[in-house]
Amino acid sequence: MTDAAPTDHGTRYTATAIVLESTDHGPQLCLGGVATSFPPQCGGPDIVGWDWASVDGEESHNGTTWGEYTVLGTYDGESFTLAEPPTPTGRGDQDLPGQPDVDRFVTPCEPPPGGWTAVADAATATDTALQATIAYAQSQPDYAGLWLDQSINPAVTAGPVDEAAGNDPARLILNVKFTGHLDRHRQELRAIWDGALCVSSAVRTEAELLAIQAEVTAPPSVLSSSVDIIRGIVELHVVADTEGLQQRLDERYGLGVVHVTSALTPTD
Repeated sequence: MTDAAPTDHGTRYTATAIVLESTDHGPQLCLGGVATSFPPQCGGPDIVGWDWASVDGEESHNGTTWGEYTVLGTYDGESFTLAEPPTPTGRGDQDLPGQPDVDRFVTPCEPPPGGWTAVADAATATDTALQATIAYAQSQPDYAGLWLDQSINPAVTAGPVDEAAGNDPARLILNVKFTGHLDRHRQELRAIWDGALCVSSAVRTEAELLAIQAEVTAPPSVLSSSVDIIRGIVELHVVADTEGLQQRLDERYGLGVVHVTSALTPTD
């Protein structure tokens, strides 16, 4: 569904990214992940018109030259052509796209009377029980995902993290999502798990989201993808949202089921 080649070569795009040339290839715009080795390793579309002699801020080591720049130019689906001289950023790092925001790992259920920690029985809210609960949830055909909320654990939220105390099963909220039969699932989970528990509803199962992810990530223009079980969507990070990609995915899978973000930002 994402394999249509862009045809509007006149649109100008901008990006701030690492430009890297190695012994294996010429200058490329690294729009995906960057391996934090020395020298770094990354790749992306070739850059037409790049000249290291006309830029500042580059580094070189063992046959690799790189630097981070803000670039402006056009993209034809395979290569990026400079329209203006690039500007060095002065930074040597780059945030990787599509990283999860830990602040989103929250619990949608209202706390029970007395708070979440009041319902946890340390004698039975054990790691063994937790693993058994997870195994049960994942075996259900309407399973839509799960995550652990550690916000009620002071060993995680207050000061230096004590790893052992931070992993205490009695001081976390187990969040599980299903597409149906919530009351039954809640009762069956409760028969295994005596810790804090939130069971909530989802529109699509995890299996459905994984199937959608597999369908939309084949084209080379896709830089990365992930399933967001909390929002119940597929995150798709592409070089550029050309040819109305977001609209076409909305029409195929439903509004917002696949959320497209682009490494190249149109300026026109």
